[in-house]
Amino acid sequence: MGIEITGQVQWQAWQDRVLPPVERVAPGLWSVPVPIPDNPLRYVLVYALEADDGLVLVDAGWDDDVSWAALTRGIAEIGADVQDVRGVLVTHFHGDHLGLAGRVREASGAWIALHELDAAEVKNLPSSVDEWIRVVGGHLQEHGVAADEAHSTVEAMEVARHLAPALADRVLADGDVLRAGGRELRAVWTPGHTPGHTCFYEPTARLLFSGDHVLPRITPQIAVFRQDGGDPLKEFLRSLGRLDRLDVDEVLPAHEYRFRGLSHRTAVMVRHHVERLAELLALVERSPGATAWELAALLSWSRPWESFSQVNRRFALSETLAHLVTLEGRGEAHCSRGVPVRWYGGCGPAAR
Repeated sequence: MGIEITGQVQWQAWQDRVLPPVERVAPGLWSVPVPIPDNPLRYVLVYALEADDGLVLVDAGWDDDVSWAALTRGIAEIGADVQDVRGVLVTHFHGDHLGLAGRVREASGAWIALHELDAAEVKNLPSSVDEWIRVVGGHLQEHGVAADEAHSTVEAMEVARHLAPALADRVLADGDVLRAGGRELRAVWTPGHTPGHTCFYEPTARLLFSGDHVLPRITPQIAVFRQDGGDPLKEFLRSLGRLDRLDVDEVLPAHEYRFRGLSHRTAVMVRHHVERLAELLALVERSPGATAWELAALLSWSRPWESFSQVNRRFALSETLAHLVTLEGRGEAHCSRGVPVRWYGGCGPAAR
């Protein structure tokens, strides 16, 4: 049956490759698009909820002057001022969601709320360009990237933008209830895209602010960026199942456009990952001893590997690693522990 697009104006703007307008989604609830310069995602949909003493935002947008101007202009369009913002509920710590929260807090004194695991991630991010090069470059080399390419990839990431992100004033846990005017939003912990990714569910209106966890057209990046990164794909698939138990009429994602049909969309996303796991396992079995970097180049992507930028290749490597870790957890693949790490089919000698 597919999904039903409820954000028709947003959908048309997506087709036309333009920024959608500010929209009144429901009484006391607005959608404010904030551009992400030079990014294929184009914009973040910041949601502004009218509270008794001002506004509460869900996400804030990318920390850039162009983005800041759009956010403040959008808030003005709904008849308010950025100084009226009392709080920012951040779905996860990525820069296009947390980025402008610091500026909002400086302008208004608003609190910033983030799940406790993502709040910890922010505190543990590398604090200097040299540390980013050491940590991220080392991880790339560990999984098969040549030293010079690993170094240039980190340089291409413009890591100076990621230094000193805003720290949370409030930490959230699964099930916490937050009030904005007459609305009650329940925090639903949905790890996978990040360890602490959180959706916000309003049971009375049957609305789900889904962040990046569920999008109408694409699947979010599920990635391993460090050796002790756990099994984010397993967590992500489990999180999708949690959402299926909610009574949701409309999904309000952080990108693209609003829609109905949550269960259908989550089923499509699960199927995508099942197929990717099968494709990757077949590659591992055909190419025993391959690195994750070599395997990533062999996988089917939406466009040819040769056209990927260095940064996008890093993301592809990290997604490949997430799927390999899940295969390892299932006993279908195992890896060596040297540098570079190499992958093989089966559970490995230590697990037998």
